[in-house]
Amino acid sequence: MTFDLQPTLRGQRITVRPIAEDDWNELFAAAADPEIWAQHPASDRYLEDVFRQYFDEALESGSAFVFVDRERELIVGSSRYHGLDTATSEIEIGWTFLARDYWGGSYNREIKALMLSHAFRYVDTVVLWIGVDNVRSRRATEKLGAVLRDGGHRHREGTDMPHVVYEIRRSHWRPPEE
Repeated sequence: MTFDLQPTLRGQRITVRPIAEDDWNELFAAAADPEIWAQHPASDRYLEDVFRQYFDEALESGSAFVFVDRERELIVGSSRYHGLDTATSEIEIGWTFLARDYWGGSYNREIKALMLSHAFRYVDTVVLWIGVDNVRSRRATEKLGAVLRDGGHRHREGTDMPHVVYEIRRSHWRPPEE
């Protein structure tokens, strides 16, 4: 079965759908808060020219999404699948951000549950690369049941930014309770 890299996934409050060129204004508005990126390796991504590169790469990836608040019909963040490895039955979920109004609740859990449940139809393991100093994302990932992968800090290809790698295995995945 071929991995569907851009499905539309519907949760109770969020729809995860493929990113489109027309999403630029609304997605940049959600991303233009410096606090979102303060702990992120790309801490200047709130700047329009830096975010434009992120946005263009997301479009080109063929595996990126926007998150739409179903009640407000508003784009509130983005993520993507990356690096499908059929030999190891693994894929990454990354490049994720969420508008600050959606922090601290269960929105991230709902989004990741949708994306993980979809991924586990095709692979055995999902990995998440997180900047070593991004404590917020690390905690949120651990709340999902992800465990730190052995090997310490790694540098993402093409960067000198240290990351840690978390993994979630299908055999251990239990979607969070609402």
